[in-house]
Amino acid sequence: MDIFQRPDGRSFNALRPVSITPGIAPNAAGSALCAFGNTRVICAASLERKVPHWMIQQGVAGGWMSAEYSMLPYSTLDRKQRDITRGKQDGRSVEIQRLIGRSLRAVVDLEKLPGYTLWIDCDVLQADGGTRTASITGAYVAAQLAVRKLVEKGLIAQNPFREAVAAVSVGIVQENLLLDLAYTEDSAASVDANVVMTSSGRFVEFGSSGEEATFPREMLGKMADLAWTGIEQLLRAQEAALA
Repeated sequence: MDIFQRPDGRSFNALRPVSITPGIAPNAAGSALCAFGNTRVICAASLERKVPHWMIQQGVAGGWMSAEYSMLPYSTLDRKQRDITRGKQDGRSVEIQRLIGRSLRAVVDLEKLPGYTLWIDCDVLQADGGTRTASITGAYVAAQLAVRKLVEKGLIAQNPFREAVAAVSVGIVQENLLLDLAYTEDSAASVDANVVMTSSGRFVEFGSSGEEATFPREMLGKMADLAWTGIEQLLRAQEAALA
């Protein structure tokens, strides 16, 4: 694998430069700017004193946590049209925001968020591959900052987070297994996967697919191991941002 030269000179198991800057949106309950190389996403948490109607109808106790995701028009080389202009929400955006919401709820005890919905807005400022993984990683920091404020203000009794969650991509490019694919690598990958894991090493999601290609069963284990090496580093970056 060392013979293969990545466009930015990274080794196969190296992340792009990662930074998580908290407090980027002062009016939000919690926020963070998450950067994976040239991919930059603002994640901001807002608190709403109500829960979804279905929870009331079904008598479900606790609160809710959900996410919205969008790519700003100038986040890509060619201007991306806003959903409101198109008259409908982009299917990819819907898929990603559902993934972000599921990832956060996987590590939260919603009963400790009684009567509240915590919304996480993830807005992509610049896209260079891995926008969903950067969104999940930054969304955890924004949400954690928000619930800490709730506890400090006495609005909830305990922090509902059980553990942290982060995400990273892995893929096969020219028969080389790589970590954290930038756009040029992702577009050339024969196999790519987005992996979401908790700090205890458990999977929330392992979404993998071949592009006119197949891969053997044993490759799943190698992809998971490589993803975990990256997620361990992302978890440390989250801890540093929250400190």
